[in-house]
Amino acid sequence: MSRPVLLLDLDGVLNPFAASSCPDGYLEREFYPGEGPERYCPAHAPWITELAEAGELYWASAWGEDANTLYGSALGLDPLPVVPFPPLPFPPEAKVSSVARVASDRPLAWIDDNHTEAGRRWAAERSAPTLLVPIDSAIGWTRADVDRVLAWAAGLPG
Repeated sequence: MSRPVLLLDLDGVLNPFAASSCPDGYLEREFYPGEGPERYCPAHAPWITELAEAGELYWASAWGEDANTLYGSALGLDPLPVVPFPPLPFPPEAKVSSVARVASDRPLAWIDDNHTEAGRRWAAERSAPTLLVPIDSAIGWTRADVDRVLAWAAGLPG
């Protein structure tokens, strides 16, 4: 079996925008002038590297290439491929067709704070192993989420 595709959203996952205050370990930075600060956690960089070693890791975020040039560079990460989403604004359901094109028939783990009914239905109908990892946008990504994906990837056949 081929390496799994691993998709990592940014807002709500790495940037817990719904938290009432900046969580411990996070920093705030205005990546888009005039739009207020986004949150990022330097401790996430090694987690992202671990995922990249376990599969083919993509940014699956409306940030597009800015996920690399702004967010990833703030974390000191090498660039990752980016799932091409429609131009903003787009409804969350619009992510599904883009994700389907990138995943093709390969195993897929998708880490996102807004899995839609359309996405859950698509995932359930796939013949390839598929893991949807829901994230609470008030908490953000945790080590348990990373470990869940790593265990899933390690358990794939082949």
